[in-house]
Amino acid sequence: MTRLDVYNFDLTYVHGEYAFSGGRVVSSLPSTVVAVTTAEGLRGFGEVCPLGPAYLPGFAGGVRAVLSELGPHLIGLDAANLGVLNDVMDSSVLGHGYAKSPVDIACWDLLGQSTGQPLATLLGGLRQQSFPLYMAVPFGSPEEMAQYVLDRRAEGIHTFQMKIGGRPADDEERVAAVVAATDKDDVIIADANGGWRLQQATVAARLLQPFPRTYLEQPCPTIEECLALRRLTSLPMVLDEVIIDVQSLLRAYTANGLDAINLKISRVGGLTKAKLMRDLAVDLGLSVTIEDTWGGDLTTAAVSHLAASTPSEALFAVSFMNDWTAEHVADYQPRSHNGRGSASGSPGLGTEVDTGLLGEPLFSFS
Repeated sequence: MTRLDVYNFDLTYVHGEYAFSGGRVVSSLPSTVVAVTTAEGLRGFGEVCPLGPAYLPGFAGGVRAVLSELGPHLIGLDAANLGVLNDVMDSSVLGHGYAKSPVDIACWDLLGQSTGQPLATLLGGLRQQSFPLYMAVPFGSPEEMAQYVLDRRAEGIHTFQMKIGGRPADDEERVAAVVAATDKDDVIIADANGGWRLQQATVAARLLQPFPRTYLEQPCPTIEECLALRRLTSLPMVLDEVIIDVQSLLRAYTANGLDAINLKISRVGGLTKAKLMRDLAVDLGLSVTIEDTWGGDLTTAAVSHLAASTPSEALFAVSFMNDWTAEHVADYQPRSHNGRGSASGSPGLGTEVDTGLLGEPLFSFS
């Protein structure tokens, strides 16, 4: 690794405002793109885009502060030696895995380029030529959410992660409207994003029980509350924000606390750790949603390769974030088709980054 460049790239939500529980709303977010250059002249790219400062413990300024600390420790490392790379990052800066994620992804990109292999091959082998995608349904009135679902169904989407986490009675109306707008083959994931305390979540779970096609995702902010609710409902449970590492995954699993995990690459620290958690979840018999907090073409490329290398029977849902954002740094690749995604067969991430769109680096190390 001879050079590391850090860029800003702003991303705008294509549907206006993305609202979810707790009054959180975003319309545009700063993404951080990392480019890693090797002595052989290869250049790998990675991306991270936190969903604002109030979703997870992380924000764009934090990414850049951590990278400014990490940079001097990375120059001279073998970019293909991913285990040592992660050891150095973790020993140099404790925590902040989301900020380390784009470096890890960029080095996976380099590994693929240097070996001539697409990342799906390196992440376990190509298991699926294509896979179904989901769309998130922003928090709104029942009528607005149902119309959004109808619009996305017309584009080929049949899995919907609808945002809830308000008054339980109001959320029941939201779910009822979305159920009515879909058919028996559509999947509905009611995602509270930790918006309820246990008392509210208990009431909500009772109200949602009559909707048999509905999964419940991240009802409460803590793992303790989610596990307590699990004992009170038969709704299939997906855990997201509280599954941050292998230890939390095993804790939830041994407590019979989940049926699926939502695995966000940056939340767990990059592709190296995401692959470990994906493989563990699959071996435990869990289903896996694969995505990231937010992002554009580069995030979507990383997600596509991890998804394509996941057994189809274990893959619950996948998001292509570059369908959600207006700006494209790699010519809108990979691109979905009729509600399905696929991974590039070219080496590495398989993207061609237009560096002119990135402008000058925020800072660099060499």
